[in-house]
Amino acid sequence: MTPELARIETRYRRWSTMLLATYRLPDGAEMPRDIEDHGEAVAVLPFAPERRCALLVQQFRAPAFHAAGEATMLEPPAGRLDEADPEACARREALEELGVRLGPLEPVARVWTMPALSTERAWLFLAPYARADRIAAGGGLAAEQEHITVLERPLAELAAMADAGTLCELKLLTLVQTLRLRRPELFAA
Repeated sequence: MTPELARIETRYRRWSTMLLATYRLPDGAEMPRDIEDHGEAVAVLPFAPERRCALLVQQFRAPAFHAAGEATMLEPPAGRLDEADPEACARREALEELGVRLGPLEPVARVWTMPALSTERAWLFLAPYARADRIAAGGGLAAEQEHITVLERPLAELAAMADAGTLCELKLLTLVQTLRLRRPELFAA
């Protein structure tokens, strides 16, 4: 028998909603759990096969700064899934954040990002791009105060960072390693 929801309380609501859910276990005991809920997300790794590089964002992340003093984080473009189609959302995020127009997307997975706390599941994609696909500056939406820096990094450098344990954003690590498995020739020196 699985636990059943006894009660749920909304504790905070803004960009995310913080809930306190209490579950009743088969033996009658109650188990309270915090839940952070903000819906699903997407992330995409745009890569240029002929130049063997990837487009990434770098931006301030308050939780990483709070927990570890890391002022900026290297990441793939990503965002909350506001529309019904994850691929359309990935294309929108890549255009807003990187200024790149993406063609076909290669699905990687739909993953729970932090199942002990969050309801977020992220759709992960790989997407080739060419120089001509960079049609805008990127940088994110001013209204969202993202302050994004667009970076192009060699795939071999990202692989070396993964091997050294310094590629610390989980979506980026997953996407780089998946691309390495699927297209190892792009990482050759």
